[in-house]
Amino acid sequence: MPDIIQLLPDSIANQIAAGEVVQRPASAVKELIENAIDAGATNIKLIVKEAGKTLIQVIDNGQGMSETDARMSLERHATSKIRTADDLFRLRTMGFRGEALASIAAVSQMEMKTRLPQDDLGTLLVVEGSEVKKQEPVASEKGTSISIKNLFYNIPARRNFLKSNGVEMSHIADEFQRLALAHPHISFILLQSDELIHDLPAGKLSQRIVNLFGKNYQSQLAPVQEETSLLKITGYIGRPELARKKRGEQFIFVNQRFIRNNYLGYAITSAYEGLLQENSFPFYALFIDIDPKHIDVNVHPTKTEIKFDDERAVYGVVWSAVKQALGAHNLAPAIDFAADVNLMGKLNSEPLSREQYYDEQFSNSLQRSNLQNWEKIFEQEGSTSRLFDRSETLPKTTMRIESSINKEETSIDQGYEKSFFQFQQKYIVRSSRGGVMFIDQQAAHERILFEKYVSQLKGTPGNSQQSLFPQALTLNAPDFALAMEMEREIYSLGFRFEVFGKNTLLVSGTPAEITGGEKELFEGLIEQFKKNQSELQLPLRENLSHALAKRAAIKSGQKLSTEEMESLTGRLFACATPSFTPEGKPTFFILDSSKIESYFTH
Repeated sequence: MPDIIQLLPDSIANQIAAGEVVQRPASAVKELIENAIDAGATNIKLIVKEAGKTLIQVIDNGQGMSETDARMSLERHATSKIRTADDLFRLRTMGFRGEALASIAAVSQMEMKTRLPQDDLGTLLVVEGSEVKKQEPVASEKGTSISIKNLFYNIPARRNFLKSNGVEMSHIADEFQRLALAHPHISFILLQSDELIHDLPAGKLSQRIVNLFGKNYQSQLAPVQEETSLLKITGYIGRPELARKKRGEQFIFVNQRFIRNNYLGYAITSAYEGLLQENSFPFYALFIDIDPKHIDVNVHPTKTEIKFDDERAVYGVVWSAVKQALGAHNLAPAIDFAADVNLMGKLNSEPLSREQYYDEQFSNSLQRSNLQNWEKIFEQEGSTSRLFDRSETLPKTTMRIESSINKEETSIDQGYEKSFFQFQQKYIVRSSRGGVMFIDQQAAHERILFEKYVSQLKGTPGNSQQSLFPQALTLNAPDFALAMEMEREIYSLGFRFEVFGKNTLLVSGTPAEITGGEKELFEGLIEQFKKNQSELQLPLRENLSHALAKRAAIKSGQKLSTEEMESLTGRLFACATPSFTPEGKPTFFILDSSKIESYFTH
């Protein structure tokens, strides 16, 4: 039998390795900037075009490389740091040249210029798909400039999986922000298609935070300082008033490397107990310095998840440090719970008027027809499964939907009570011929609004209510890029806005039927869109519709009048798919009369 196992060619092995190192343009950005940091750079410039799909260039003034090192950096498993296995447990640096360059060069057209400070000439390397096309001396500045062109040009399938420019640019900006926060002593510049997005001078961490996220952070930060025999914590937390309805601006760094750790995140938010409104998230940028022997950084390929050998001890120190900072800087008394510190809360607390319920949904004859079908639950004899003629077939495994609504009837109870009532300010309850119907008011309204917004995005734009006092909204760079990418679709939903400066929009209108602050609603839409994108993988139109429906729907705990309950129920069953929310959760179920009777029989 012939041998069937063989070694892969280096070019293919590098492409496979690239699959772990370079998932998208942002991955290459992270690796190249980390290389520049470890090279001792004090100035780093990042230039991207078409969200990194056509060009990623990182220019630094670090120590540079010799001709031999430049060539070696493109070899697999080349490194400047590791000599023995024990070195793996003592690393404090990010990565130096060789660990990632070979993988990036395998899936791009790369050009590298590098020069040592003491040399008169530098080295130029041109590489395409791991193959060195050119190597020659060149006049260049001290340090290194690496250009990545046409990422994944030789792997079309991988390139096709990249998202829109707005989404990819958002990921790049996130990586840039994290690295810039972790190294405030280094100046950073970010250029997107010749437009200056960030120009961050070297300085203190507090200045870096303000330069990245806006001047409103200037008076809202409190320093955190704690040192024990196990670890040292420094950084800043935000006043409770600065808390937002999104988690985006929360950063934990371990040995200057950004990490994700829900356990530590919970420790921080627990320290704010009693100081935050519900579903609000505080700002924090905390740096944990700990001996590398106490952590395992190889839990996740991107090293954003790590494991501590004593998580409980780390949790306790983090909680104590944040609690102490809140007390020492007298942040608690600054809170005024009578004021609405985040106007998105208005969407949760202000009841919708009756007029807001009765909108154009009822002017559509097709929806009226569906509404009439729904009424057959209560008024007609025979199978009521025709009610769902326009909806999707219910899964057979959805047992809660099974009831007499789907069974043949032999008689009609003409004396049932048609009134509605609200249970726990969460469910709308209505008796039906087959039993008792429970409708989740929030889930039902999400379904109604979702179908309405999908319709608007496919056809006529929705109506907008204009504000007497338009509000300026400053977004971070990735969110601004995402908003501009979806400008036409957001307009169709009923928002009105225009560019009002760097990363700033002037919001002058919101969808007509929604109450609440323009800034908060727009910002909430972007945040919910990103959350959906990571969790649900929806097409753009459905994602936007779902995001706005989620933010604008009435919430559990909101009291409704009888007319509002009746209207909401009618509009739900006028939908094409009334049975489920856009996420697939049930909007209602019917407690079968036979089930009720079983509790009273012996």
